[in-house]
Amino acid sequence: MSTVKHILEVNNLSVSYGVVPALRGISFTVDEGEIIALIGPNGAGKTTTMHTISGLLKPKEGNIIYDGKEIGGIEAHKLVREGISQVPEGRGIFPILTVAENIDLGAYLRKDKEEIQKDREWVYSLFPRLEERKNQVGGTLSGGEQQMLAIARALMARPKMLLLDEPSMGLAPIIVEDIFKIIKQINRERNTTILLVEQNAQMALTASNRAYIVEVGQIVNEGKSADLKKDDQIQKSYLGL
Repeated sequence: MSTVKHILEVNNLSVSYGVVPALRGISFTVDEGEIIALIGPNGAGKTTTMHTISGLLKPKEGNIIYDGKEIGGIEAHKLVREGISQVPEGRGIFPILTVAENIDLGAYLRKDKEEIQKDREWVYSLFPRLEERKNQVGGTLSGGEQQMLAIARALMARPKMLLLDEPSMGLAPIIVEDIFKIIKQINRERNTTILLVEQNAQMALTASNRAYIVEVGQIVNEGKSADLKKDDQIQKSYLGL
């Protein structure tokens, strides 16, 4: 009988900005092939959690186990080699480079040219608009197109785990629906594990398998996303019902 593997284990993680605590001993797991959502209000610690996992911040206490290895405090660029790619809040594309150049930069650590070409074709199939605009400078794209470009670039590293920080931020509802459909498609087609930080709780709970509710640097609730959507308190606090 096969057992599900934890690709990520966060244990008793605490992080501070100077003397101000941002995370207060949070613990959670992500199984291989899952989409996991972290939801909660502004300032809850969601992005801090993401930045600590991806190596942009160092833990004060606790540990982070990824694919069986301790990664807490390892620099972000080294974690890309291990199979972690992050799409940051605010997209972070290179605005003076073309769409094609941005996408190719995602594969900068790779040498397998034939496989890179296959992945390039795959991300263009996910985001046909990017192929139409591949010679256009990134900074002239719409907000939705820039979000697509940021995701496409991250996928070119062929990650085992994709970290998505607020992918719906500032986008029109119809574009948000498109982005979340593609997120589910990436998970389904490549079995890519996805950790999603998102303020749009309705979309996050619809797309994910499980979710953790973060408030004031602590996890206050967790469960299957379908169950959390039916929870009265979650509906009142996060879903506007």
